[in-house]
Amino acid sequence: MSGTRAVLSASANVEVPFHDVDAMNVCWHGHYLKYFEIGRAALLRKFDYDYREMQASGYLWPVVEVHLKYVRPAVYGQQLEVRAHLLEHENRLKIGYEIVDAGTGERLTKGYTVQVAVHAQTKELQFVSPPVVFEKLERAWER
Repeated sequence: MSGTRAVLSASANVEVPFHDVDAMNVCWHGHYLKYFEIGRAALLRKFDYDYREMQASGYLWPVVEVHLKYVRPAVYGQQLEVRAHLLEHENRLKIGYEIVDAGTGERLTKGYTVQVAVHAQTKELQFVSPPVVFEKLERAWER
């Protein structure tokens, strides 16, 4: 890869369902990780490396770190936009997230996840991202 690349981003819309809220009509804190996952899948699909492609490439990508900052609560029926941004890819996949109100753009939650490559057969941690990541990202940036 040459030069500075634009941050690869994707977004997905989610409506807070009834089963995700508590007795106070507020989205339970653990469900935000599920919303992050929806955004992460949209981002991975953007460069053709969603979970099926990961598995087919011979690597597993467990999440090893999560950080969330709750700014405002999401409530039942609220339309959310989950934005995901690829922050790092050379040695790990670090993905940043924002969850905003889809109508107003008001930030509700932000955070990041870190995933590392593990060789599927040997279960060995890869200290550098496998070549397939660089190849797929290069194709995405050329589009």
